[in-house]
Amino acid sequence: MFADRADIVIRSGKGGDGHVSFRREKYVPAGGPDGGDGGRGGDVIFEVDDGLNTLTDYRHKRKYAAEHGEDGRKKNCGGKNGTDIVLKVPSGTVIRDAASGKVIADMSGDNRRQVILRGGRGGKGNQHYATPTMQAPKYAQPGQPANELEVVLELKVIADVGLVGFPNVGKSTLLSRVTNAQPKIANYHFTTLNPNLGVVDLDEGKGFVIADIPGLIEGASEGVGLGHQFLRHIERTKVLIHMLDAASTEGRDPIADFYAINKELAAYGEDLSKKPQIIAANKMDAVYDGDDDPVALLRQEFEPQGIPVYPISAVSGQGLKELLYAVWELLQTTDDKPIVFEQEFFPETALYADEPYQVTFDEKEKEYVIEGPRIERMLGYTNLDSEKGFLFFQRFLREQGILKELEELGIQEGDTVRMYDLSFEYYK
Repeated sequence: MFADRADIVIRSGKGGDGHVSFRREKYVPAGGPDGGDGGRGGDVIFEVDDGLNTLTDYRHKRKYAAEHGEDGRKKNCGGKNGTDIVLKVPSGTVIRDAASGKVIADMSGDNRRQVILRGGRGGKGNQHYATPTMQAPKYAQPGQPANELEVVLELKVIADVGLVGFPNVGKSTLLSRVTNAQPKIANYHFTTLNPNLGVVDLDEGKGFVIADIPGLIEGASEGVGLGHQFLRHIERTKVLIHMLDAASTEGRDPIADFYAINKELAAYGEDLSKKPQIIAANKMDAVYDGDDDPVALLRQEFEPQGIPVYPISAVSGQGLKELLYAVWELLQTTDDKPIVFEQEFFPETALYADEPYQVTFDEKEKEYVIEGPRIERMLGYTNLDSEKGFLFFQRFLREQGILKELEELGIQEGDTVRMYDLSFEYYK
């Protein structure tokens, strides 16, 4: 069974606890604290593997966890960092938050590797808390806890062209004739279960990737049959070939079929039904003299709507060249930028939205101070030395309302803001 969806639980590693210990050596009666820091917990990382084309591996195991960081030790020895866990997925996999359905990452295009959950920061050993008035601190910082999240993996095939239509209209036959794909073909009254991809090669280096989207049925958008599992594969395609049984070999009305399929596309998402379409009027080899001309009827109905109709026979090859070149020409008018879903859900902030923080003004130091568990966590998994990390830091301050609170306290450009051991000047 083709696996294009999986529901799994991922968990990053807990940070190791800082250690409480004191130097004890001969002739050194009061050696002071020497507790080491805890190790960082492992990250949960998703990575594209070009050798994979399904999510089968995630159908048999549901929970995946990175390694915890080791606790600190005496003699200033830090704990070992936890090992990251790297989960391999096929290109085109979209990772969503299971609770909200929002996109966390789209493993497509240039996005080949992404950290989804960061491990907890290791706690500081008691050596960091020695002061002139507290020379023997018996306190060490605990490591940050692990982060856990339930996510849904969805594989959305990456193809330029989607081939849609009711079951048994000849989509698999067409795909087998115009590409190197080898779909199973038979006179089934139920649908193909697997999306099949193939490459169409035309003259002078022209070509495109086409996907035989498993046949739709009425009610697919409401989950009837395997509707949702099929419809998701159309989202990345730029052009649709809508295949109809022009000969009505099974007594179906091709015009009614077209509107029924488009109704399902629109119900799933308006963007699907608005994609450019070309009608392939198939099974012309089964149309006999004396019958009404089905192509004329189809053109009369759809060409005023801007949808061209091409008569073909997937069995004999009639009209296929004209159809494929028309599709290629239509693709040249569409945006050639890959369709990649933007990130909507940021685990780093969403998981700790309920944790408190405080924004205050330190009269003695003349600094604005931001503290609290949420702030400490954010600093633990953000690399402020990188451009991406700093942009995330700015967005965090804005989305959490921290910038607004600073302005309400009267902050001015050039004033100093302190977050634990990090200080910076404020600029709008």
